[in-house]
Amino acid sequence: MTWKKLKNELSKGSGPTREQQRKYNKRKVGSEQEEIAVHFLQSKGYEIIEQNYYCRFGEIDIICKDSKYLVFVEVKYRTNMKMGAPEEAISTYKMQHIIRSAQSYLYERRYAMDTPVRFDVVVILGKEIRIIKDAFET
Repeated sequence: MTWKKLKNELSKGSGPTREQQRKYNKRKVGSEQEEIAVHFLQSKGYEIIEQNYYCRFGEIDIICKDSKYLVFVEVKYRTNMKMGAPEEAISTYKMQHIIRSAQSYLYERRYAMDTPVRFDVVVILGKEIRIIKDAFET
């Protein structure tokens, strides 16, 4: 067997595909940016309650307290503006899923119906980070 054939044989089925690597890298970058967002929120006085809450309606990146509010936070990251501003990636469809996920969380955790909630977005563009408070409403 030649070196070229051996190399081809070894490359078949050994290790992740390019698509798997891309998805892994996106998840890894997403997790890293969410950790940056958590530290940023803590520095602003937010009390982190939970990260990556999943339910059948979707996912909420960060759930925290800010004074009297229970805050559901979506984290959006871009390295540059080439694909648009990070906050522009939150569609009406995504907002609906976040709201339904938040309702599920409130129900599961037995929060009172009149619990004041807010939906914030942490926007990370390169090294710049900011919060959009009350980014959308129910």
